[in-house]
Amino acid sequence: MRRLSTQDQNFKQVFADLLAFATVNDPELLSTVDQIISDVRQYGDAHVLKLTQQFDRHPAHQFSELELSQAELKAAFEGLNTEVRQALELAAKRIRSFHEAQKQTGWTYVDDLGNTLGQKVTPLDRVGIYVPGGLASYPSSVLMNALPAHVAGVTEIIMVVPAPNGELNPLVLAAAYLAGVHRVFTIGGAQAVAALAYGTETVPSVDKITGPGNRFVAAAKRAVFGQCGIDMIAGPSEILVYAEGDNDPKWIAMDLLSQAEHDTVAQAIFITPDEDFLNAVAEAIEAHLTVLPKAEIAKTSIQNRGALVLVKDRTEAIDLINQVAPEHLQLCVDDAQAMSEQIRHAGAIFMGRYTPEAIGDYCAGPNHVLPTSGTARFSSPLGVYDFQKRSSLIMCSQEGVKPLAQAADILALEENLEAHARSARYRYQV
Repeated sequence: MRRLSTQDQNFKQVFADLLAFATVNDPELLSTVDQIISDVRQYGDAHVLKLTQQFDRHPAHQFSELELSQAELKAAFEGLNTEVRQALELAAKRIRSFHEAQKQTGWTYVDDLGNTLGQKVTPLDRVGIYVPGGLASYPSSVLMNALPAHVAGVTEIIMVVPAPNGELNPLVLAAAYLAGVHRVFTIGGAQAVAALAYGTETVPSVDKITGPGNRFVAAAKRAVFGQCGIDMIAGPSEILVYAEGDNDPKWIAMDLLSQAEHDTVAQAIFITPDEDFLNAVAEAIEAHLTVLPKAEIAKTSIQNRGALVLVKDRTEAIDLINQVAPEHLQLCVDDAQAMSEQIRHAGAIFMGRYTPEAIGDYCAGPNHVLPTSGTARFSSPLGVYDFQKRSSLIMCSQEGVKPLAQAADILALEENLEAHARSARYRYQV
């Protein structure tokens, strides 16, 4: 794992290069995805089935075999052992509770002219949630996408999840049942995104697509944006941990590896002003890699995109954190809450040494679908607000409209929009 110091002459460039990662800029990838979307639009179910057989080696002979029934979801839930079922129910309860606090409501007020202004909040009608199911499957992602949609009041939730060789983790189906997903299709990749966006004979078109996926999914979501909404274009998982010397290096090392084991292009960065502690964490990482089942993935990740960064002090660390705008940020210090006040850009902030990022992935309550690749500079975690939309409300009274109409008349003429001006003028020249 590379070691960097802010005192190195070329640190700024090396650190910038470390952060640079293009998720969906490969022209060949984009061309492939565009063709898949075009073919799904033209051939519908038949093409989605063909690609599902080709890429996922799914044994289905007809498209109807790719949809799961509510009875199958219920059977998966009822088949869980007690311990797993209780953990899933705890996670669902906490996620729902947190997102209930995010619900937005409409409002109105009457201005000093007697006009009523306000905002109406309504849920989306139908959404599609993408759940990974290839190299890894994540029942937690089902809960994190479906429950906020339910809280928002979405009428219909459609889930797509790839099932390699026709096999699927029963826990994913159990989570779909618990979260109240309405329909589940065992399809994935760009073809699933295209089916959700444009609809097929069987898959209904949706108003918005949420959830993480591989680079084909990310590219497809970008391509269909405008036909429907999307939550974000997600890149590889990231974690940045800041800690000082009064921590257990074994804990910090495992926190870093918890994200590195996701993917060979995941990113784990550790920042500290304590060189001895940095060395101890480096040694702990090496020790952990000898026992982790996904050690090869994690090792490749930290070699290619990881870093141990020595800083002069906490102030310098905060500047770097805000530059990175990490998906997951751990502040393993005693005054973490105070330090968090200085963080402007992060997807989720885990405060204190007893708050590992792994808790957030499953059952803390806040959403684990988070902005990556520096996009926390301008975007937010998935939430209820992603499944609601706002309409402006304007109602003018007979007298209250007059000064507004006069102003609109003047401004419209300045923009050479005569019909606008006359439309406003009718309201005060009566």
